[in-house]
Amino acid sequence: MPLDDVILTATNVSKTFGKKTNTVEALREVSFSVARNELCILLGPSGCGKSTLLNIVAGLEDPSGGGVSLEGKRIHGPARERGMVFQSYTSFPWLTVFENVEYGMKLNGVPKAERRERAEKFIDLVHLTRFRDAYPKTLSGGMKQRVAIARTLANEPDILLMDEPFGALDAETRWHMQEMLLEIVETTHTTILLVTHDIQEAIFLADKIVFLSANPGRLKTILELDFKKGKELKSKEDLIALPGYLECEREITALMRAEAGKSKDDY
Repeated sequence: MPLDDVILTATNVSKTFGKKTNTVEALREVSFSVARNELCILLGPSGCGKSTLLNIVAGLEDPSGGGVSLEGKRIHGPARERGMVFQSYTSFPWLTVFENVEYGMKLNGVPKAERRERAEKFIDLVHLTRFRDAYPKTLSGGMKQRVAIARTLANEPDILLMDEPFGALDAETRWHMQEMLLEIVETTHTTILLVTHDIQEAIFLADKIVFLSANPGRLKTILELDFKKGKELKSKEDLIALPGYLECEREITALMRAEAGKSKDDY
């Protein structure tokens, strides 16, 4: 990967929780990079530290060792350059869809006319124009997540961080949300770092998969998904029909099973 294309670099990131003898080692010397406009997936068995690593990138946790840099600058605490979408729904119930999407821009001092233009643009991008004046209580789970994605993108972060964003949704809604996310990436050229435990979701969305081993989380391997490169995927059916898909799924399933077997006593 050319150095100019790298936007995010994690170097020997380690994290230990607790003090003295009562400690839990969550991550051990994890290193990887994310290229500009890349959708990078953090994947691994339960308890491998995926969300902890994402929280360190977000600045919500401090590493015990190593560090993360965005655009060459060391990350210390949260900042608007890193937008975060969580699994849980985070819309303000007393605000409409439009008001939720423009809220962060309002806090950041974006002028009213620009706020309106950007809010309408991203509400349309997530297919919620008809619901711009609706309140979150009237929306489905998938629609609430679309509000969160639009609100985060409207702040124009350098990288979008997503922690199991579709984990609470039913299977059909997940498919639609995954397909919509690829549309968003194609339209906005957004760089994304996303945590999931779903193998099919990882293969469908990823340009690259960073696979972590069982606890403590360590870098097991990086998968580039060469069989997808240059292919235009609009649906899960397109993915499954590609030569090389089944081999990739088998490889990742074997990795997952091997690592889960090491940590089965933790379940």
